[in-house]
Amino acid sequence: MSLRKDVLANYLGQGWSALIGIAFVPLYIKYLGVESYGLIGIFMVMQGWLALLDMGVTPTLNREMARFSAGAHSPQSIRDLLRSLEILSLCIAALVAVGLWAASGWLARDWLNSGALPTPVVAQAISIMAFVVALRLIEGIYHGSLFGLQRQVWYNTTNAVLATARSGGAAALLIWGSPTIQAFFLWQVCFSLFSVAVYASKVHRTLPKSPRVPKFSREALAGIGRFAGGVMGITFLAVLLTQIDKVLLSRLITLESFGYYALAAAVATVIYMVTGPIDNAIYPRMVKLATQGDVDGLAAIYHQSAQLITVLTAPAALLLVFFADGVVFMWSGNSALAANTGPILSVLALGTFLNGLMHIPYQLQLAHGWTRLAIKTNVVAVTVLIPAILWVVPYYGAVGAAWVWVALNSGYVLIHIQFMHQRLIPNEKSRWYFGDVLIPAVGAASVVLLAQQFQPASHQNRLAWLAFLIITGCLALVASTAMAKRTRLLLLAAVRNAFHVPT
Repeated sequence: MSLRKDVLANYLGQGWSALIGIAFVPLYIKYLGVESYGLIGIFMVMQGWLALLDMGVTPTLNREMARFSAGAHSPQSIRDLLRSLEILSLCIAALVAVGLWAASGWLARDWLNSGALPTPVVAQAISIMAFVVALRLIEGIYHGSLFGLQRQVWYNTTNAVLATARSGGAAALLIWGSPTIQAFFLWQVCFSLFSVAVYASKVHRTLPKSPRVPKFSREALAGIGRFAGGVMGITFLAVLLTQIDKVLLSRLITLESFGYYALAAAVATVIYMVTGPIDNAIYPRMVKLATQGDVDGLAAIYHQSAQLITVLTAPAALLLVFFADGVVFMWSGNSALAANTGPILSVLALGTFLNGLMHIPYQLQLAHGWTRLAIKTNVVAVTVLIPAILWVVPYYGAVGAAWVWVALNSGYVLIHIQFMHQRLIPNEKSRWYFGDVLIPAVGAASVVLLAQQFQPASHQNRLAWLAFLIITGCLALVASTAMAKRTRLLLLAAVRNAFHVPT
């Protein structure tokens, strides 16, 4: 399947799944309250830590399945590797579930600052979410395998259906069943069990049969140990960098205030709806090109995908930066929610945009099996981040933590890229900064800055805000595309192919 079709499938599938997850949040808040939504925010933090608990298994399987497609594995060796990682992940998941269940009482009583929610209710919710986290950990194995095998159309179609049923079922349960946080997480447990079964079945049916029954193999694990260890080191530090703010805030501020921060963080991650599908489509191809030593091909796909990410994320990010309260009001219809969430969202969106720009450079490093630079960079960042949050939050609250996130990602864009391009495609750094990032972003920014003069005056008419945001976003996207040569040519080629226009 072509790269273009994979990217499109990822956008349709993952975009829909992300939108469904975001769309039901106002309803969750309506029936559960902001404080209970704070517990859903805690669940999101736990999911973030899955990347660490995963121990590098998911990205490693993605890479090894892609290498299998390129001929680097036999059917027997890839099945032995999969079985070994299944067993390892099942053991880790069991430890996670038991550990969180055992710690639920302490977390509810001594860590979280709950208000109206009774401590036993909070403890019960944490106990149930422990099993959801464990099941999501197992599910990640099969996600990585399917992307490495380039079964992205099937995955995205199935994921969209399952995400709709997951979120829609939870909403229906709250409306017509039991509007409690315990019921919400019990539904997640049941649905996660079903999802694991669906994805596992597809992976095993996709791989060719092996001469003998797959078994746990220390040799198979040893073969990926160095890469997986490097990925785990990067992941550990990345999790600290992206989740430590939420961990510390859950202790430093009330559960209700944390709910607003978690809501802002959830909305800001909409930006990743753009980067994720491109990452997933690009990475297996980068691995193949790196394995074949095709430097020119790598440079071409690097710039094409990096510029596309800027073109697609800059308009959305700038809408959230300049009109955050209007976005939340249009989405929820709740002026108070917009007032409390908007200032945090505005800053988090800027940091998330900068973080998204680093995704393709990171994929390039992983495709070469080079993890050392990311580890060193993240070590430095962590030593600065944690003290900064502990110092800033008591004075400036959640908004201060958001600004720390911006400063962190600014450092990546300005410093990390310098070192990466000294080793990988060294003559392409200026093209990344100017052609892939700065020029398309300026196009979108010019439209958004001009649009400030025409924004609705108050939070009274949701339709007015919807129309304003759609028009501004579309014009910003057009301006960004017009300023991006590679993306513009790619779009023109797609139009010609769709309408069979000769070149």
